[in-house]
Amino acid sequence: MRAPSTDLLRVLRLTVDRPTERPVPLCTAARRLAASRTLTFSSRSLTTSSKPNVSSPSASPTRSRPSNPRAPTTYDRGPASQEETQTDFSKMDILSNAGAVTPATAIDACYPDGFQLNNGIHTSRGVGVLLLDGETFLWTPWTSSSSTTKTKAGDANTNIGGTEGLPGFKSLLDARSSLTIPPSSLGILAMVYPKPDLLIVGTGRALCMLSRDTRRYLSEDLGVKVDVMDTANAAAAYNLLATERGTAEVGALMIPEGFKG
Repeated sequence: MRAPSTDLLRVLRLTVDRPTERPVPLCTAARRLAASRTLTFSSRSLTTSSKPNVSSPSASPTRSRPSNPRAPTTYDRGPASQEETQTDFSKMDILSNAGAVTPATAIDACYPDGFQLNNGIHTSRGVGVLLLDGETFLWTPWTSSSSTTKTKAGDANTNIGGTEGLPGFKSLLDARSSLTIPPSSLGILAMVYPKPDLLIVGTGRALCMLSRDTRRYLSEDLGVKVDVMDTANAAAAYNLLATERGTAEVGALMIPEGFKG
């Protein structure tokens, strides 16, 4: 049970203090108490307002503090640091620090009709490459569909496999745009022992999934794991994995980037 409030006790005192007089109702006593409080508050306000409130002209307006006092006042990076503890990003190359050497068959550039390798070899005229155990083999499974065309000047150019828009590469694609690689074009991979643990296949400008027969031949008959991606990403993956694991463990089957299904 709560104790009675101070206001209630005052009202009760007003009604009990004068027993000889007529008793004052509680509502009337409450009104008197409220009126007395109002007069007291008004007198106090008049007393405080009588004092002049003059502000000194030299007083500066107050400024709001920033939410984060530790936040930088400027984002200017300033001059270069002269400290001895400088960050050397070359030391973050884990493979180089571990003594790994970039293989000679690493792909430095992908062209629409060929590749530029780390050992200086440059392939062109729409020829693919088979990178196997540090060796480079020219790979053209579409030579049976190659054609000879003539330019406007009348010069004859033999397109080995063709580039985008020619039927040489598209003859390896089925109705679902799945890539079918003839087993006869992988004779070197079938003869090599030991075979690479992983074969990265670059399918040109766009990603083309391998057909069921080609994947079964590589996985079951040859016992090689296959990873399929477009040529640009396949080249980057081969460079990293061949440097890390070695060219004996990782091979690549690359179709020029200009080929598109």
